[in-house]
Amino acid sequence: MFMAIDPDLLRQKGAIRKKAEKDRVIFYEGDEAHFYYQIVSGRVRMVNTSDTGKEFIQGLFGPGDSFGEPALLAVQPYPAAAIADEDTTLLRLPGAPFVQLLKENPEIHFSLTCRLAGRLRQKSILSKEMCCSEPAALIGGVLRQHAAGCPPSVNGRIKVILTRQQIANLTGLRVETVIRTIRSMYRKGDVVLEKGKVYV
Repeated sequence: MFMAIDPDLLRQKGAIRKKAEKDRVIFYEGDEAHFYYQIVSGRVRMVNTSDTGKEFIQGLFGPGDSFGEPALLAVQPYPAAAIADEDTTLLRLPGAPFVQLLKENPEIHFSLTCRLAGRLRQKSILSKEMCCSEPAALIGGVLRQHAAGCPPSVNGRIKVILTRQQIANLTGLRVETVIRTIRSMYRKGDVVLEKGKVYV
């Protein structure tokens, strides 16, 4: 399990605190990767946007999460844009000191490797479900993925903190399909709906 890198250690290496107001672009798809980013507070989404303006969410990240590391470590451009989903505070560390930090701290390096391997595994599962599954299986997979590791909140169920639009953007489905499918899943007992929120 990936543990956030100690903010004091990041600051020792030269990280600075940056604020990003809601909907601010932190970096664009195709930008060169120069920094390690770790979220102190708030949420960030990584997205690809079509020519028509439709977003496809590649990932959602919250406090303690890092994002954009694969491009930084591979010395490649970012494959998606990063946008603040809400007012967000970040720690930003240049690439060279970040790589040095990993070399000096094998336990952090291993933890990050495990985290990236977990993300790669989830992407593989989601890709398979997108190609081979009905909407209910695809949405169910996304809901379970985003609920993993969260404590139960209602009747032993976990509240999913995703909007219907975000679920659509994560799966490539239309919002109407997501709404209709979640209602069907509710009728079958696969999810619980309470005050518009989804619980798995």
